[in-house]
Parts: sequence; structure tokens; C-alpha cells
Amino acid sequence: MPAFGAGLEVQAVAADTWALVGHTEDLTPSNGGNIANAGFVATGAGVVVIDTSASKALGEAWLAAIRDRSTEPVVRVYNTHLHPDHILGNMAFPREALATLPATRQSIRELGEAFNDNLYRMVGGGMKGTEAVVPDGVAEAGTTLLGHHRIRVMALRGHSAADLVVFDETTGVLFTGDLVFFDRAPTTPHANLAEWRRSLDLLAALPFKRMVPGHGPVLDDARGIAMTRRWLDWIEQTFVDAARQGLDMNDVLALPLPPEWASLPLAASEYRRSVAHLYPAIERRVLSAGVSP
Repeated sequence: MPAFGAGLEVQAVAADTWALVGHTEDLTPSNGGNIANAGFVATGAGVVVIDTSASKALGEAWLAAIRDRSTEPVVRVYNTHLHPDHILGNMAFPREALATLPATRQSIRELGEAFNDNLYRMVGGGMKGTEAVVPDGVAEAGTTLLGHHRIRVMALRGHSAADLVVFDETTGVLFTGDLVFFDRAPTTPHANLAEWRRSLDLLAALPFKRMVPGHGPVLDDARGIAMTRRWLDWIEQTFVDAARQGLDMNDVLALPLPPEWASLPLAASEYRRSVAHLYPAIERRVLSAGVSP
């Protein structure tokens, strides 16, 4: 078994459908980068994989877990977005099966090796042999009947410039990528909050029965959508209020977390990161317009 493979938590979530559930932690040497969720559907005409995890070793372990559960060939491997904890396992999968949205292909091409270098720094030896692999395939929005499953691909945005969602209309399982977090604070390095909220509205309108969020446990309801929205609303309102009060970034960094978020895993660190990612632009907009953005 490849390094860290024995620690993979793979859950059956519906007929022919499984999820890899990562740790709700930051990237560390001890977890080997296994912090993001992934999934696969054995359609009867081939396996559809959603995300590949964070390293060559984890990708190999994920593929081995798939092989333990299905003898069907891997026919499609979707990268939901650009972030490395979801895509640096690409090299373990058939190159011809890899596909993602056009903007994500470009982002991986431009940023993939920098992401890889950063994960080497954070994870260490668990990243051995890992290289960023840009998918050759271009994913398009639409619904395809593959074997016994109607697979809908959606092209959304908000967490990043291009967020791919997979909805299995046959089983009702929704793979959201990082548009949805649960029991873990959302990340915002490439976020557009208004677009993210619009994408959450679209996800909430789907007739899903089970949801595999980008991070956190598998859900049977819309709690992940609601939690993610509350976090985004709180972040934005906090920053708007701070800008109106004339607070600088150091002041905003020092603000306490409200009780709702105080015990949420990684809330403090993701809040600090969001100050760096989002506050300067919100501050400029508030000060120039005199109203909330």
C-alpha cells in the first residue's frame, strides 16, 4: 500500500458510489495531505472519479481503493477546481481520463508547480515523487447517460474562478467540490463571495439526496450549504463593518471569533487567511463607494 494509504476513509454513500473523506485539518506531515474529499461512481460503463487528492502517494492509494471496489475501467477523472489538495494526485490516474473546466486547466498550468512546492514544504516526505499534471480533457456542462447513471456536470464559480460540480441524477448524490464545506472553515484564496453565494443558490435548488462536500462529512441534507453561506455572510459583513470603522488589517486580524465559529475546526486560521485574501479589496470598495459592496 502506498504511503498514507492505510489511513484513507472510504465510505459507501449510495448504489455504486463511494466517497473518500479527508481529515478536517490543515496540511501536515502526519496527515500526508489527506484533507480533502473525493468520490467515484462505478456506472456500469466505467468509473467516474471526482478529484484525486493531494499527492502521488495519496492518488495511488485512492486508485487502489477504487480498484478494491470496482473492476470497471476508469473512464473519466474530474478535477473540481485548481486547489492542490484536490488535484496533485492526478499523476496516479490515466492521463487520457483527466478532465476539468478550461479556466482550471489554465490555473493548474500556471500555478501547479508552485502549489506542489508549497505542499512539499507543508507535508514533507508524503509528497515524494509528486508533480502537477494538467488535465488534457476539457469538461463541459451537461448531462450524460453513462452505464446505469445519468451524470450531470455543472460549471459554477465562486470558491474559485471555475468550480466543477458533479450531480448523479440517478442516485441523487451531489459532489460539490469546495463550493461547500461542513465542520471545517471554508478557504478563500481565490474566492468571489457574490458568485459563491449564487452557486450555493443553484446547489440548494437541486433534488439531491446525499452530498459529498469538498471538506467535511457526507451529508443527507443542506446543512453544508447553509453553514458555508453563514460563514461567507459573516466574513463579508465583518469586513464591511471594519472598513466603515476605519480599521486596518492588524485591527481586523485581532477581532475575536463570535461564539458560532469559535469551536469550528480551522476557523481562527482561515479567518486570518481571509483577512489577507479579502479585506483589502472590501476596504477599498467601502471607502470609495461609501456603501457596502
